Amino acid sequence: MWDQLWTNVRVAEATPNGDGFQILEQAALAIEQGRIQWIGLERELPGEPSQCARAHHVGGGRLLTPGLIDCHTHLIFGGDRSLDFDLRTQGQDYAAISAAGGGIRSTVQHTRDQSPEALCELALPRARALLADGVTTLEIKSGYGLNLGTELNMLKAAHLLADRLHVNLQPTLLALHALPPEFANDRARYVDEVIQEWIPAVVEQKLAVAVDVFIEHIAFSYAECARVLAAARDAGLAVKVHADQLSDLNGAALAAEFGALSADHLEYTNAAGVSALARSGTVAVLLPGAFLMLNESTRPPIAAFRAEQVPMAIATDLNPGTSPLTSLTLAATLARAQFGLTAAEAFAGITVHAAKALGLARTHGRLAVGQSADFCLWDAKHPRELTYWLGRPLCHTTVQAGRVRVPLSDHPPLSTSTSA
Repeated sequence: MWDQLWTNVRVAEATPNGDGFQILEQAALAIEQGRIQWIGLERELPGEPSQCARAHHVGGGRLLTPGLIDCHTHLIFGGDRSLDFDLRTQGQDYAAISAAGGGIRSTVQHTRDQSPEALCELALPRARALLADGVTTLEIKSGYGLNLGTELNMLKAAHLLADRLHVNLQPTLLALHALPPEFANDRARYVDEVIQEWIPAVVEQKLAVAVDVFIEHIAFSYAECARVLAAARDAGLAVKVHADQLSDLNGAALAAEFGALSADHLEYTNAAGVSALARSGTVAVLLPGAFLMLNESTRPPIAAFRAEQVPMAIATDLNPGTSPLTSLTLAATLARAQFGLTAAEAFAGITVHAAKALGLARTHGRLAVGQSADFCLWDAKHPRELTYWLGRPLCHTTVQAGRVRVPLSDHPPLSTSTSA
């Protein structure tokens, strides 16, 4: 007898390469010890539902998809940057915003003032919004401490948050984000500290599974990022790269060189960088929230990604400065509207390809026997609706490793029966 059985659902997921949908009508799904144990047509069940599982849930004919995966967020931070946005819309540049008390230094100041517990409390409303939108796996980066103590506090806060909300967490040390004012005249010493102190501390305390860097004129050079990526890889951590967002510094090639799980942003990636990503298997993560809020005009090379079969994921990039976006389905809708992705590409980008971007392809992002029982039920007829509506809540129920969260809105609850 299974732990749970879900019947009267329409199972839908992206095809493995993300170019279409697979939909199974009148389907059923069984869970055992937090993993999918059986999936198929309801009429092919080995017996009556009440005799097959200890708990039987009736889905009401709703769409059942893999749980959504937000593979790039900066969810933990203090304060906000609403002032920055207001000044930006008035035509102020970065220097003027910084002089007015905004910019990343403002976030750093507010974040350094907080304990892990306080940072967790501040992040809870943002995280709950993502979960209500169907997210069951969440990447959270540090990066607003710019000193070891605060970076560790941010990662500790991420773990506290995951425990509070029962969400699958993938914590990342954003080791090179911005140069702190304390090291304004000694960049090399800062990079040395990251390599010699930060990475070993994160490994020893088991606070992160990956290290990220930001290669850009306003951030760090190819050589500086390469040193940190090499140290992270030597320490047994996965690596990721903020690449080619504002200019072409061969960030995609850097990510490929180190076998990064993902290269993220990619608006200015050149043809050689696309080919490098294809050879390395690195996922291209698109971040349309920042593209929108910064009023960018140069789009990522989507046609080249398609031609070279580079998998494309989509994430919120939830952060206080450039993407205060708390809906992954809206991020996917923006990717369709701004970058021209198809409905199937966008859906794959927040499920199967997002799982690959976090190194979770074997266990997440699909509906198959052996995968984690992470899925959502939606008040929708077709998965393309999930990346179509603007601001309409469609998620009825989420299940993460077999744990049911329902209801998430004012929808009526599911019908459930329990067997002894």
